[in-house]
Amino acid sequence: MAEHSVMESIARLVPPGSRVLDLGCGDGALLAHLQATRACTGYGVEIDDTKVLACVKRGVNVLQLNLEGGLTMFGDDAFDVVLQIDTLQHLRNAQTMLLETARVGRLGIVAFPNFAHWPNRLAVLQGHMPVTKRLPYQWYDTPNIRVGTYRDFEVLARRNGLTIEDSFGLHEGREVRSLPNLLASTAVFRFSS
Repeated sequence: MAEHSVMESIARLVPPGSRVLDLGCGDGALLAHLQATRACTGYGVEIDDTKVLACVKRGVNVLQLNLEGGLTMFGDDAFDVVLQIDTLQHLRNAQTMLLETARVGRLGIVAFPNFAHWPNRLAVLQGHMPVTKRLPYQWYDTPNIRVGTYRDFEVLARRNGLTIEDSFGLHEGREVRSLPNLLASTAVFRFSS
């Protein structure tokens, strides 16, 4: 999800000068972008050796941690913003990590593939799991262990006492604010506790 327009849409949600924790930061592209364009500071968290090395080469501070272990090493409100961009769907403890995101950051921002996007619905109606640009894997080899929808996240956030401050969909680099559950391949939420 390192497309420039997607990065810009997410970056706009991050207040300038924020101290940021980027969970599952990949190669550090988003955090480097935030440092360069929004004067942010902070850390990425990544488990993959190759991606950790890519972060270091970009000049991004990175911690090599397994997110399944939680965020106990960080205090309450230790960061202004905690990002989970394309991370939530890979975690076994997704609800716990969502609450940890809200605890550790004053703001949380999540983005994940929206399984309710109309081509996905059509694929399921035709009797098979969808394979799209946003969900490019077959059901048997996907790294995603969870599938969720824009609407599902709204319910989860409310059930856990989180306040959604902004939300929209993304599709092919464009923001989708009208019918995002149906028309967007990615769901994006900014929330606080």
